[in-house]
Amino acid sequence: MPINDAQDLGRFGYAQDLFRSMGGFSNFAISFSTISILTGAGTLYGYGLEMGGPLQMTLGWPIVTLFTLTIAASMAELSSAYPTSGAMYHWASALGGTATGWFVAWLNIIGAVAAVAGINYSCAQFLLPFLDVPGTTWNVFGLFAFILLVQGILNHYGVGLVAKLNDVSVVVHIAGVILIVGCVFWMAPTQPASFLLQAVNSNGRSPYAWAFLLGLLQAQWTYTGYDASAHMAEETADPRRTVAWGIVMAVVVAGVSGYALILALTMGIRSIPEVLGAKDAGGNAIPAAIAILQTALGAKLGNTMAALVSMAMWFCGLASITSASRTVYSLARDNGMPLAGFFKRVNPKHGTPGQAIWGTVGASMAAMAWSGIIPIVTSLSTVALYTAYVIPIVLGFRARKKWAGMAVWSLGKWGPAVNLVAIAYGFAACVILIMPPNELAGKTLAGVLVALAAIYFGLVRRVFAGPGWVEEE
Repeated sequence: MPINDAQDLGRFGYAQDLFRSMGGFSNFAISFSTISILTGAGTLYGYGLEMGGPLQMTLGWPIVTLFTLTIAASMAELSSAYPTSGAMYHWASALGGTATGWFVAWLNIIGAVAAVAGINYSCAQFLLPFLDVPGTTWNVFGLFAFILLVQGILNHYGVGLVAKLNDVSVVVHIAGVILIVGCVFWMAPTQPASFLLQAVNSNGRSPYAWAFLLGLLQAQWTYTGYDASAHMAEETADPRRTVAWGIVMAVVVAGVSGYALILALTMGIRSIPEVLGAKDAGGNAIPAAIAILQTALGAKLGNTMAALVSMAMWFCGLASITSASRTVYSLARDNGMPLAGFFKRVNPKHGTPGQAIWGTVGASMAAMAWSGIIPIVTSLSTVALYTAYVIPIVLGFRARKKWAGMAVWSLGKWGPAVNLVAIAYGFAACVILIMPPNELAGKTLAGVLVALAAIYFGLVRRVFAGPGWVEEE
């Protein structure tokens, strides 16, 4: 570990308690794994297809990719100025004050916990057909809980191990995309190119443009979690440069490879109604992506491809727990949550925040039990995370002169314009994603915010001072 990284962290008043063993590729890998194109495409493919048909896939993914890059680039600048595990919590605290930072931290935690739940529940759904197990609710939830347990154990036993697994995850994701795309175009009958432009809405929502906007959730949920690189700043060498590039390149690589996957799945559709209504022998719904692979490639090869997707989902869940636990740890380190003394403990042998890891695992299980279905938990995670992303960008735009000189990675003169586009897109996305049929996500988030406000103004404000270094900025 270069001594200058520890000294740089010392400027923020924190000792080097976590092991700084992550290099540039591993830092990129954790964000790329958390984005997980195979997870996003597989989990909500049916939702997007139902809302907007093939045109949703053809236009929705590149539109969301371009706008997401403006958010990622804006966050990369802030991560370069404030290279700490607190990420958005610290950025918002430094630029907007203690209260703002505390709310952003909790939005980040809520969104990350909901994301872990959605990812691993989907992983369980994709694994069951491969294991030839009926996709009943209890079977899915039991496997979901087991997956969470295994990921918690691996995260507990070291960042070095998780970093190596995330490096493998990049290979699995890229190889998975290549195999699925290759098999579909080489072995399966495909639709003509004109099929990609069909604007089909399968649930009767009107007008089509509104259904199309709702269907963007598929891509928008996929493009969450790239803040994972920022959360690992205190465990990454040369974080002012490495973290920023990790955030941006994760979105770029996911954008290109994910689009190839989306187009291949769409071209492999034989019948949209059959894909959306597919069921197993027991009458349990089959995810649309699995249905496409089974009909296009045959049951055996299709299930093998689905198992490959589930492997990618598993890696995604593993990385998401890593990222979420660092947010919990950072807030607890500043005594900003109940049982802070418990959650800020670092295992002296493994250098990991064990209690924060297991708190994340338990909360994710509870979130899935509450929401019950994938679109609700994914919408909740997307809105909460986008809000946590956009608030620091708004504050950073307003006070750009305060921090721009500290950022080694910078957008330069283009920064303010990129920030404004990111803010507008983030706000619009949050509004759209709490509209019916995902209104439970908005109601849940509103209820959580009311509860957080009561907790903050009733209890926390008197005892929580925020990050100590913020007062010196």
